Amino acid sequence: MKIYQVDAFCREIFSGNPAAVCPLERWPADELLQSIAAENNLAETAYYVCDGDRFHIRWFTPTVEVDLCGHATLATAHVLFEHEGYGGERIVFTSRSGELVVDRRDGLLHLNFPADVATPVRVSSAMLAWFPGAPAPVEAYKGRSDYMLVFDSEAVIASLVPDLAAVGRAREARGIIATAAGAGVDFVSRFFAPQSGIAEDPVTGSAHTTLVPYWASRLAKSQLVAMQLSARRGFLQCRDLGERVEISGVAKTYMEGRLMV
Repeated sequence: MKIYQVDAFCREIFSGNPAAVCPLERWPADELLQSIAAENNLAETAYYVCDGDRFHIRWFTPTVEVDLCGHATLATAHVLFEHEGYGGERIVFTSRSGELVVDRRDGLLHLNFPADVATPVRVSSAMLAWFPGAPAPVEAYKGRSDYMLVFDSEAVIASLVPDLAAVGRAREARGIIATAAGAGVDFVSRFFAPQSGIAEDPVTGSAHTTLVPYWASRLAKSQLVAMQLSARRGFLQCRDLGERVEISGVAKTYMEGRLMV
């Protein structure tokens, strides 16, 4: 089985979010897919199978299969374009989240994902326990998969130290997005998901399906520049398309090899 490791939403190697990508001819048992993802110990391992003129894609954290992953989809498109001989400038994936399109143009890969318009919720005592010692969020929302907390400055986002045990108790969510307006970019974010096997995700493309509609509305602009403030840093260009969002970035190959399974 082939395997690639790709840094997605990066500016250079060793930044962005590393994802493993495994091309498959057919689907093996789910237990094997999960075991490989656990062994890889990356935020996501993506697998794909050719399905006519499309590709069926699935994503696994070290502990669970997830419904949607942006950076591993970007990494998979990069592998198809750069290593697996895919011709053309558009790739269509089918997934548990429906049809996902990736276009290659202007030196970037552009993901087209369904937008997630989050619902306002009360800032609860449980939420305050997620980031002890931090200022209280000014707003809270629940999206399709995640909670989103809005803070009043980029400095607060950069300084957050999560109580991972408390965050992990939010089992009704995949993870927690923390966000604020940015200095030099439109908005910044971080993403924590110990309940999904990821303490802090370096760059979370799928979280931007929630972030982009929120910030597009708040800033009254459809094109946005974003940065994820993890230790590795992630860089994204985003566009609000109404019911869908475009999330764009760069990917670079770190490694290719073979799995002996």
